[in-house]
Amino acid sequence: MANLVKLEQHLATRSYIEGYTPSQADVVVFKSITSAPSAEANPHVARWYSHIQSYSAEHASLPGSSTAGEALIGGAAAAPAAADDDDDDVDLFGSDDEEDDAEAERLKAQRVEEYNKKKAGKPKTIAKSLVTLEVKPWDDETNMEELEAKVRTIEKDGLLWGSSKLVPIGYGIRKLQMSVVVEDEKVSTDELQEEIQGFEDYVQSTDIAAMQKL
Repeated sequence: MANLVKLEQHLATRSYIEGYTPSQADVVVFKSITSAPSAEANPHVARWYSHIQSYSAEHASLPGSSTAGEALIGGAAAAPAAADDDDDDVDLFGSDDEEDDAEAERLKAQRVEEYNKKKAGKPKTIAKSLVTLEVKPWDDETNMEELEAKVRTIEKDGLLWGSSKLVPIGYGIRKLQMSVVVEDEKVSTDELQEEIQGFEDYVQSTDIAAMQKL
């Protein structure tokens, strides 16, 4: 049967008995526990137990060996897995020396710093949207060429005007339909509509006919 005190210490700095995914090491320790651990007395064990329990139907097919789990049941904590060079697999909470808390904390802080540096070096994805705007004039006497020229005077960082066309809406009136690409973090479509509607001599109202993430 697993020693819950040692297991609590072991799982305080790990998600699994060994490595970064459920394995046979987890299964062998899980099966050695006769009942669900108390979340109050052993919060880390309880969290791990509940997680491994969700894999019950897959226990037999989980990868890896049971060696580390058997060692832990016997009282010897498993050796930490070798660090993966891939920053997506960085173990932020691994402990290299459980007997030396100060050294373990230093190593964790160093890993977090290295992880953040790698992430910071990656280019950030810029979220953009393709928006179809519709601008309705007051009547059929509105000069639509002038209306479009007024709209295109609006310039913003993260805004790019595209193609346009006039769409009949009845009684000789045509609305202006324009495509525009906006950077989501920089351009508010609500504010853009308000600016367009600021050309009160030309514009009766505006609508967003369509929006698609790029």
